[in-house]
Amino acid sequence: MSDNLTDSELLVLGLVSEMPRHGYELEQVIEQRGMREWTQIGFSSIYFVLGKLEKKDFVTAEKPSGAKAKKSYIMTSTGRDALVTQTLTAIKTVRPTYSSILLGMAHWPTLTRQQALSALRQRGEALQTELSRIENILIDQQPLPDHVEALFNFSIGQLKAEADWLHQTLDYMTCKPWNR
Repeated sequence: MSDNLTDSELLVLGLVSEMPRHGYELEQVIEQRGMREWTQIGFSSIYFVLGKLEKKDFVTAEKPSGAKAKKSYIMTSTGRDALVTQTLTAIKTVRPTYSSILLGMAHWPTLTRQQALSALRQRGEALQTELSRIENILIDQQPLPDHVEALFNFSIGQLKAEADWLHQTLDYMTCKPWNR
C-alpha cells in the first residue's frame, strides 16, 4: 500500500502522533488550534480519514471498555515512519495552488470593463478583510510556538502578495485601453 498521504491524512496522523485521540477530540483540537485557517478538513471526514489510516496500518484503534467510551486511535511505528517522511516532503516540496482568481482571469474577456474592474476591487476589499481577520487571530492566540506562528505568517504573506498583485493589476488595467 502506498505511503503517500493526502493533506487530511497527514493532518490527522500528526495529531494522533501527539497522543491517542478519538474523532471528536480531533475535531476539537482542529477547531481550538485554528487549523481550518490553513487546511481543509471537515468534521464529517475525520472518521473516514481515521479509517483510511487504519487500513494503511498507520494507526490502530484502541477498543473502548465502557459502553459509551469512544474508540481512540494510536499511531503505529509504520505511521510514525510515514509521518516523518511525509512531513519532510511537505516542507521541501513546492506544489502549485489553484485559486479561483486564475479561472476568473482566464475568462476575463466575457466581462464588461466595469464588471471586471468592480470584481477586482471587491476582491481587494475581501483580501483586506481576510488579512485583518488572520492577523487578529495571530495576535489573540499569542504566545504561539514558533512553528504555529510561522503557519499564520505564511497565510498572511500569501494574502499580502495577492493584495500587491491585485493593486498592480488594477493600476495596469485602469491605465490600459480596453480590448473588448
